[in-house]
Amino acid sequence: MKGFRMKTKILILFAIPVLFYACKKDTYTTKPQLSVKSISGTTLGAGSLLLFQIEFTDKEGDVQDTLWVQKISRTCPGSGGAQFTSPYKVPNFTPTANLKGIFEIGYGYNANIQGYQTITGCGFKNDTAYFRFWLKDKAKNVSDTLVTQNIVLLK
Repeated sequence: MKGFRMKTKILILFAIPVLFYACKKDTYTTKPQLSVKSISGTTLGAGSLLLFQIEFTDKEGDVQDTLWVQKISRTCPGSGGAQFTSPYKVPNFTPTANLKGIFEIGYGYNANIQGYQTITGCGFKNDTAYFRFWLKDKAKNVSDTLVTQNIVLLK
């Protein structure tokens, strides 16, 4: 019986920090928060669709301003189509406190895929790139910059 009580105390002491961390993780802040929910692939051939699902949270729910996306080529820095920065207007909607949602952003790699912008790689060799995302809300609060893992665009 004494061993059982000791294990119970240890379990309770361990559970308190876990509960505190779990509650803190879902805390919404005035500054929008971004995280990668999914990426459709990390190696893409021509004609592929690159699809990002970016999860966001915002305390006031006023994210109806601009989502910025930047492609940075590690292989061809400074090369025209291999790099870009694009603003995307977030559609207007009625804000809801403690808002959580997903932005879905897609690109056709060296292909015209209806409903998606086209991106290119280096052209003469495989392109290793990463993407950066940041969000500005109506109150001009800007999220931290979210950086993806490397994505290889095959020539």
